[in-house]
Amino acid sequence: MKAPQSQGIVYLVGAGPGDPGLLTLRGAKLLDQADTVVYDYLANPRLLRLCPQAELIYVGKKAGAHSLPQDQINALLVEKARSGKRVVRLKGGDPFVFGRGAEECQALAEAKIPFEVVPGVTSAIAAAAYAGIPATHRDFNSTFTLVTGHEKEDADSDVAWNALAKLPALAFYMGIKALPNICRKLIENGMDAQTPAATISRGTLPLQKVVKATLATLAAEVEKAALESPAVTIVGKVVALRETLDWLTRRPLLGKTIVVTRTRAQASDLAEKLEDLGAAVIEAPTIEILPPPDYAAIDAALAEMGNFDWVVFTSANGPVAVRKRLSEIGLDARSFGRAKIAAVGAATARVIERELFLKVELCPKQFLAEALAEALIAAGQARGKRLLLLRADIARPELAAALIAAGADVKDVAVYHTRPAAALPAEVVEGLQNRRIDWITFTSSSTASNFAALLGPNYREKLAGVKLASIGPVTSFTLRELGLEPAAEAERYDIAGLTRAIAGKP
Repeated sequence: MKAPQSQGIVYLVGAGPGDPGLLTLRGAKLLDQADTVVYDYLANPRLLRLCPQAELIYVGKKAGAHSLPQDQINALLVEKARSGKRVVRLKGGDPFVFGRGAEECQALAEAKIPFEVVPGVTSAIAAAAYAGIPATHRDFNSTFTLVTGHEKEDADSDVAWNALAKLPALAFYMGIKALPNICRKLIENGMDAQTPAATISRGTLPLQKVVKATLATLAAEVEKAALESPAVTIVGKVVALRETLDWLTRRPLLGKTIVVTRTRAQASDLAEKLEDLGAAVIEAPTIEILPPPDYAAIDAALAEMGNFDWVVFTSANGPVAVRKRLSEIGLDARSFGRAKIAAVGAATARVIERELFLKVELCPKQFLAEALAEALIAAGQARGKRLLLLRADIARPELAAALIAAGADVKDVAVYHTRPAAALPAEVVEGLQNRRIDWITFTSSSTASNFAALLGPNYREKLAGVKLASIGPVTSFTLRELGLEPAAEAERYDIAGLTRAIAGKP
């Protein structure tokens, strides 16, 4: 249905079971275009990054704690659409599988509000798959039945237990408290007490937990393991395949919680690599990237770039800042003229090529400013040469000092400024207090010193028992100056090297 210009439209989008990578392409596109996003407790908060310009409204519901009653959610969707908004109703799992999406669509239809439903991966299918349990198998079952077990102590009036007990594979949603009753009813109605069964908590997420037992023992084992909602229980012979098909637990960092201290704009690369290895990642940027307070020195340097022999970038933030400023003052990559480009680190070189469309002539194997100075000097590109360094206001002085000592004419310009973050996320503070954080990563000296400062004077006590990972010797030196010993240091001083260092010491 196409909405009139004066009226908005509501999209019911399935957020999937938890892993943000399971969102559909259609769902991601709609989030990017949304004016308003009304989201649930079970929708992964990371999905909200896909809609940075949208108005965000939380209406989360979990057992015993409803942020907003259903009728008020319905009214909210109608109100926002009538005001002309493109509204995304982001619902955990699939909107039409125990998600009350049909009720919301009914309310929209009654109000004559256009709507569209975008299915999501439902948790019974996804959580089971992440636990190594297929929904169907030709040797065991050709049917797979979904049942809601949501907090019901006595489900006699709602569930035909005598029929369910005869079926080969069942999935019970949200049934942690009702699990003893579910298992008892199935056995009483004829299901074999030795039938394999499993409960999956926080399915598809890095902290997923699985308890596998028999129908007779599952409730007691789940209580012993202290599993929490959200959870799904699978009953049937397909559960026995878990030992063979379990793939998630083979990830080396599964169950580990790792803090990434890079700037928010740069954190995603490291976070994704760690998550691919099974880790639960908490982003805690310790520095913010800011424009300089005055552009006079930058504009003067950019205007004469073509007269330098070399232009040097020492971080990925530099070329991003330069491209932005060149565009603002009506210039482009032609301003580099005859100057050659040098970079510290392969990641910086890639950003230069992506942002400025320039070839990097010199990038030493060691991702250190000192290594770049040595390479330039060894190549005869220091004495008598003019070099322009475009970097941060807190850049280390060793590079410029070494080049000047070797006879170079060096102009060092700060194209961006940094500022320590105001505070650490509450999730990090609570995680350290509860000893739930396994690793903290540091990608520069400033991230290390800022993190310690944000923790306060007793930072060493707060970090006791937490493993620290350093991207290289300079950062490790700073950690040791702070009285902190890194448990891992990257052999190759980049994100891939840091990831490998952590994965090698899980």
